[in-house]
Amino acid sequence: MWSSLFSHLQGKTTMVSKFRLNLMLCVLTSALMLSSLAACKKKESEEAAKPAASSALVPTTVPSVSGPTPTLAPMLERASPGVVNVSVEATVTAQVNPFFQDPLFRRFFNVPEQAPTQHVQAVGSGVVYDASHGYIITNTHVVENADKILITFADRREVTAKLVGTDPQTDLAVLQVDADKLTALPLGDSGKLRVGDYVVAIGNPFGVGQTATMGIVSALERSGLGIEGYEDFIQTDASINPGNSGGALLDLNGNLIGINTAILSRSGGNVGIGFAIPINMVKGVVAQLIATGKVARGELGVVIQDVTPPIAEAMGINPAGGAVISKVTPGSPAEKAGLQTGDVIVALDGDAVRTSSQLRNVIGSRQPGSKLNLTVLRKGNKVELTAVLDPIKEAKEQSAPDDSLLAGVKLGPIPADTPGADKIAGVYVVGVKDGSAADQADLQTGDIILSVNQQPVAAPKDVVEILKTAKGKPLLLNIQRGDAGLFIVIR
Repeated sequence: MWSSLFSHLQGKTTMVSKFRLNLMLCVLTSALMLSSLAACKKKESEEAAKPAASSALVPTTVPSVSGPTPTLAPMLERASPGVVNVSVEATVTAQVNPFFQDPLFRRFFNVPEQAPTQHVQAVGSGVVYDASHGYIITNTHVVENADKILITFADRREVTAKLVGTDPQTDLAVLQVDADKLTALPLGDSGKLRVGDYVVAIGNPFGVGQTATMGIVSALERSGLGIEGYEDFIQTDASINPGNSGGALLDLNGNLIGINTAILSRSGGNVGIGFAIPINMVKGVVAQLIATGKVARGELGVVIQDVTPPIAEAMGINPAGGAVISKVTPGSPAEKAGLQTGDVIVALDGDAVRTSSQLRNVIGSRQPGSKLNLTVLRKGNKVELTAVLDPIKEAKEQSAPDDSLLAGVKLGPIPADTPGADKIAGVYVVGVKDGSAADQADLQTGDIILSVNQQPVAAPKDVVEILKTAKGKPLLLNIQRGDAGLFIVIR
């Protein structure tokens, strides 16, 4: 229709002016566009009014997620009965003013010689290790000085436990209860752990009741922290707080891979750095505690240190790991086996030795009489040697006189396996009694006393002799604690 009209108008150009023709054409074109737009809108309205052909193409509700929601609840339901609360009643020496340690002061004010004691209660956690015999694992520091130990299970049963044995060197203790229907946790393999693996910690933080927290393995084979004698910790950021000690560290299958034991924190609360004793270390210690109530360790008779890059370069070896021998004790299993100063132990029973602390832990887990097959590097050449461990010789310890300012302190020679023991002359602090003047001055087990009142000491008897002439006077101790040196004044 529009084309016929255009042709007709073009044929009449002689009758109308060209201007009027162009104006009419513009008006007609606009009308055509408006008509087309109205037709399109009408079609869209008709389509919108039609019912949806398929609900699959046009969803009218939010689709639901298929499959079960990810959760650790089933694993925790299985594992939780295997973790218990440990409540301890203990008697400890009360904190007293340092002046009361002075014999003159005590005599003048008629202060009793026996320090006052007080009853305390503490809470921790534990793990059912053997359900049939009622064995439970916890930390030594949880049950230390305990007069009574009470176990509370997940079903709220309460049972009194007896102490089977402790190993302060690893901070492990074994308890036993007479109870039925116990649930033991399945044991995992901590040797297969990798940094980044997910882990779950279960315990009784701050005594609030059983709690589960989740994190990852932050690091492995942590040592040199001064927390225990033998350290091979699993480090985790799963929340561990006071009260978690002795609790379980589990993998996501519910297998026990560690015993939570310590945190690194200035505030006393969790800051994401917690430590657990690996289950592979726990197994050997617990087996001995159950069998004999104590742990017997073998001794090789060497002082060892890590192979650092400078040492490796000086020796002309690959600094890939190992432990270099800096001292061989005369008459020791090491000397009998042919080990020499400067040898680098790179393998034990076919397993690579990465660090000196790792080697020390492995040897410390073996009993006297155990055979060690050692691979050493000697001047670049591999040598295979066999050693048989001797029992660790008991150090000749001596207690400080009761009438001195070091009363309650037990002294001994520096253990041979202490780093740098062959280069230090001093006296080892074997123990410090709670509440004593030395304890209040912050003298700690493991400190090495280098001098007393500016007089060097090399044996416990040296300290005792100085104490005889220092009655009533303050003591100035120069000590070495790890790699640090400091002075302590005891009044």
